[in-house]
Amino acid sequence: MEKKDIVKYFYETIVSENLLEELPQFIAEDCVVKVGEQIIPVGIDGMKQHLVDVKKTYPDYTMKILKQYADGDYVISEFIMEGTHEGEWIGIKPTHKRLSFTGVDIDKVVDGKIAEHGGAVNTFDTLYEENLIKPV
Repeated sequence: MEKKDIVKYFYETIVSENLLEELPQFIAEDCVVKVGEQIIPVGIDGMKQHLVDVKKTYPDYTMKILKQYADGDYVISEFIMEGTHEGEWIGIKPTHKRLSFTGVDIDKVVDGKIAEHGGAVNTFDTLYEENLIKPV
């Protein structure tokens, strides 16, 4: 598979269908998450825990890749994540509403596995539109 195909399959199938037992096929053992200039080692176990935590809030969430761009080892993916808000998150009680978030992921793929992950989800617009947060 091409790097874009690996990333697309990872998000649309492995993540969306919660196939956590298949993570070692897609996530490098020394995988890191980049937040700005900060690098956080997560590995397979950290990625698994992150996905478990997201599923606690949005048990049925799925991701759809809209566009991708690849340059060398890096794949940039624009996505939509949708799920029903069933768990408390950042102090917001479950609304039982189906919410939709847009975002961009930047993944580095080395030897067929995601070795570095970063990106951003546009939570503000959705939470504001659904009256879950208010301006100060």
